[in-house]
Amino acid sequence: MSLRERLASGDETRGSAGVVGLHPGAMGSLPDAAYQALRKTMHQTILDRIDLERLKRLTPEQFKHELALLVQRVIEDERIVLNQQERHRLVLDIQHEMLGFGPLEPLLADAGVSDILVNTWAKVYVERGGRLELSGVTFHDNAHLMKIIEKIVSRVGRRIDESSPMVDARLPDGSRVNAIIPPLAIDGPMLSIRRFAVQPLTMANLLAYKSVTPPMVQVLEALGHAKINILISGGTGSGKTTLLNVLSGFIPGSERVVTIEDAAELQLRQPHVVRLETRPPNIEGKGEVTQRALVRNALRMRPDRIVLGEVRGAEAVDMLQAMNTGHEGSLATIHSNSPRDALSRLENMVGMAGLTLTPRATRQQICSALTVVMQVSRLTDGARKLVSLQEITGMEGDMIAMHEIFRYEQTGVDAEGKVQGQFRATGVRPRFADRLRMFGAAVPDSAFDPDKIYE
Repeated sequence: MSLRERLASGDETRGSAGVVGLHPGAMGSLPDAAYQALRKTMHQTILDRIDLERLKRLTPEQFKHELALLVQRVIEDERIVLNQQERHRLVLDIQHEMLGFGPLEPLLADAGVSDILVNTWAKVYVERGGRLELSGVTFHDNAHLMKIIEKIVSRVGRRIDESSPMVDARLPDGSRVNAIIPPLAIDGPMLSIRRFAVQPLTMANLLAYKSVTPPMVQVLEALGHAKINILISGGTGSGKTTLLNVLSGFIPGSERVVTIEDAAELQLRQPHVVRLETRPPNIEGKGEVTQRALVRNALRMRPDRIVLGEVRGAEAVDMLQAMNTGHEGSLATIHSNSPRDALSRLENMVGMAGLTLTPRATRQQICSALTVVMQVSRLTDGARKLVSLQEITGMEGDMIAMHEIFRYEQTGVDAEGKVQGQFRATGVRPRFADRLRMFGAAVPDSAFDPDKIYE
């Protein structure tokens, strides 16, 4: 017996005015408010009739088919007049509510959307091409939004409620999710989704987007092969994780890589990758597993390289120790506005570990561990670029010495708001060039020619 037949055998509540009070003679397209009310009531009607236990026996495709038949029957039974487009939309919306994440599903299916920002139930912003815009998507109310948030976080074994009003989670496709609810969010639940690319960007994509130049690509590939420790710095949404993914593609497949993240989103393509993820405390405030604990554990897992999604606390000292003790070629990202600021933040994080190191000793640790600091930035037109690549050369007194190898210089903005600028090498031949040659990844001196300019 089909799901539709089983449901039809139960009690059915009908009203002469239809599900939302529409009379049989109603014609034309529904106003958006009326459609939203219809969708909400239809969803509740389906839930009242459906047998959730029996539902588990059906495959997702079978359920979608049966659900479509059931929605069509309810429309006919309630004598609701809808055109074909509205019927199709209603069926899809009910499927999204029951099988997916409700109103978010069309946005998640749109490859052009990179970020989804839900500011309470009535406002949903998306980012397309680096620019934010208000979408036409809404929820029924804040309670509806809360149900979707709870569905998202419960799938990864996490929770959100008044006693734990903040949560980091991820979607099945790996997209990163953050939610914060009252009493911390004053106006209502807030949800932020950083999309996970189905097809990870490659270095060819970055070249096509003019985020890097061919000489930069030569150097970046050589850095990966030569096992040089790299710190990627940048602001929110600047492309740090994207660049980290691309750089990890240059790690030889024969090496064992351990990744450590708060919410797993890296897309390493090597065959020998171990993925670790932090865990928040439980309802009793116990069971938390921090990034620092995972870094320490990773050292016992015989990694060739450690990739740290983002350095943000005391784990900085363990990361530096790992880079200094045989785990060369490790990668990490950090929130910062410049390479120099990145090192200052790293120094502050080492202090958070409670060690009694002098500032000079801390800087010596940083200087010994790291060789290259890269700065990525999102420009005012939404474009992401590798704006600076700097080498750490040693200590000068109590300060860490650095020199810039490549830079992007912004020259202006055109009439359409697009940023104008150019990439160029500074003409400095990096000290790591000898290491590149030793690992068989030599870069020609022409890559550092300051006379070569790229728009």
